[in-house]
Amino acid sequence: MKSPVYLNALRAFEASARHESFSAAAAELNVTPAAVGQLVRSLESWLGTPLFLRGTSGKSRLVPTEIAERALPDLRAGFDRLALGMDRLREHSASGVLTVTVSPAFAAKWLLPRIDRFQSACPDTDLRLDTSLKPVDFIAQRVDLGVRYGTGNWPGLAAHKLMDEEVYPVCSRALAGGRTRLRKPADLARATLLHDVSMEGHASFPTWQAWLQMAGVKGVDTRRGMRINNSAAVLQAAIEGHGVALARSVMVRDDLASGRLVRLFPEIRFVSPLAYYVVYRPECESLPRLAGFRDWLLAEAAAAAPLA
Repeated sequence: MKSPVYLNALRAFEASARHESFSAAAAELNVTPAAVGQLVRSLESWLGTPLFLRGTSGKSRLVPTEIAERALPDLRAGFDRLALGMDRLREHSASGVLTVTVSPAFAAKWLLPRIDRFQSACPDTDLRLDTSLKPVDFIAQRVDLGVRYGTGNWPGLAAHKLMDEEVYPVCSRALAGGRTRLRKPADLARATLLHDVSMEGHASFPTWQAWLQMAGVKGVDTRRGMRINNSAAVLQAAIEGHGVALARSVMVRDDLASGRLVRLFPEIRFVSPLAYYVVYRPECESLPRLAGFRDWLLAEAAAAAPLA
């Protein structure tokens, strides 16, 4: 078996074992399931041993054989080393592209308003922003660094806390002083609530119900209102006067500073159990371009003191 086919077959085998499916492996590798199956069969033929159990009654998922299971950790470690080698080659190549994954809302409300400062400080680094709400595979999608919102634990990634944040109600100045007369938290019963459902299903994601419970407010129906799956769009709806948003302080800072939004009930403090983290593969930590962008992010976060 020629070496390129050998490497492709090993990658097809590893992805199939990890996903327990030829179809899922094919989607990751951007080939057809039939091609993945053929690569795995060619590897089995070359090795002279099966890699998956066939004909297992009642099981639709792929089950590696015992010898395949023992080999997988070494194969994965080898792919990680190969990926790091490619990263180092790219680091010293003519291309200065750094691929960064962030959520669409974080890009719009925090990163992009500040990115000119990074480009001025590091003019030789070109950023490629991958904006997605879904976690990505850093190796398969060749991502260098990301900013994620959560508890700080993502398998296979190093995580450095970037920012904590508060959560509090905000609305347009006109709505705050209009007929609704939002003077105390109980007045929210008369307002339209704007719900951020971008991380719906995450047990620790702050909700209106959690904020109202912490504030000791009863009688507000949190089942009603407008639900939006993008944090930036939630704030935009509030700016346009469509209701009261439960804002995340990192996202809303510039809108408060400009007067587009006002914070309601500032005496009530609710710190989110989730935070923002800079994440990357631990083996890539010393790559200069990655380290430069990570350090810039941390410095920007430290300089952006929260508004009172």
